[in-house]
Amino acid sequence: MSNPSAPTRGAATLHDVAREAGVSLATASRVLNGSTRKVAESYRERVEAAAEKLGYTANLSAQATARGTSAIVALLVADIADPYFSQLASGVARGADEAGLVVTIAITERDPQREVKLVRALRGQRPRGLILAASRTEGPDAVGLQSELDAFSGMGGRVVMLGPGTGSTRSVAVDNHGGAAALGTELARLGYRDAIVVAASEGIRTSDDRVAGFTEGFEAAGGKVRDVRRAGFTRDAGYAAAQDLLQGDVPGGTLIFGISDVVAIGAMSAVRDAGRQVGADIAVAGFDDIATGRDIRPGLTTVRVPLEDLGYRALNAALEPEWDASEPPLHLEVVVRGSTPPRD
Repeated sequence: MSNPSAPTRGAATLHDVAREAGVSLATASRVLNGSTRKVAESYRERVEAAAEKLGYTANLSAQATARGTSAIVALLVADIADPYFSQLASGVARGADEAGLVVTIAITERDPQREVKLVRALRGQRPRGLILAASRTEGPDAVGLQSELDAFSGMGGRVVMLGPGTGSTRSVAVDNHGGAAALGTELARLGYRDAIVVAASEGIRTSDDRVAGFTEGFEAAGGKVRDVRRAGFTRDAGYAAAQDLLQGDVPGGTLIFGISDVVAIGAMSAVRDAGRQVGADIAVAGFDDIATGRDIRPGLTTVRVPLEDLGYRALNAALEPEWDASEPPLHLEVVVRGSTPPRD
């Protein structure tokens, strides 16, 4: 039975650690709060041992107030269940771990106003960097985002966008247009002449660039994009769009280009459920090269984006004092698999 008169010991403080280690408060602070000032290795070992013994945890909020930023990097993604974003987050986490930082992930659900609110809320945590990985939406729905990003930058944090940046925002380029154009050219070279694109709503930059690039490459090489269906970036959106298409007249040899692998995989399921064959009858291609697309049968033709490297580069862009905005985009590669066999 506990003694109600016994004093209750709270969490260990920095003073406790300094006393336990036999060093000054300033020395303990330099070791545990990430100061750039050098501390003798013998003192560092004593302070770290004392902190571990006492169960001391640094007050991140106080550190953020003192420094202007915290040991946190915030990553905004549209949907963490989408393998595109989970692979990207893996690269961000690898870079953050190397830098001794923690990653906070927030989900935008592809809602521009939700993104604005999340950026505003995250400013209170004073992250070292803010990486916007969700697809950019252009137009009135995105009103307010730039002012929030400018306010974040004004507090000393760095903002990184995947794709074109604006103002003080840094960007890590992904050549969605060029990659999609290369895919369109290659599929026309394989003998495809009729294509249908399943894309996201107009105004979403990633989707629009891929639609434009694919159409340009495919038609320049002799093909024709005869329809663009606006659906979304999800598997279910791809399934529903393809299901609707297949209720009409879709002749054998038609190519369906899903704006992402997830969309394309949904389209493949709809083709099968309609009693038709993926590849030999209706060809399907995607974009991103997520692991699932390599494992399904037939394998999915796609454009390989080095997603972990992309996340790692974005993390570095958020941390490096000097950033070369002219750095070329990461190399994208067309990968042809069984979902688009050559046509005679």
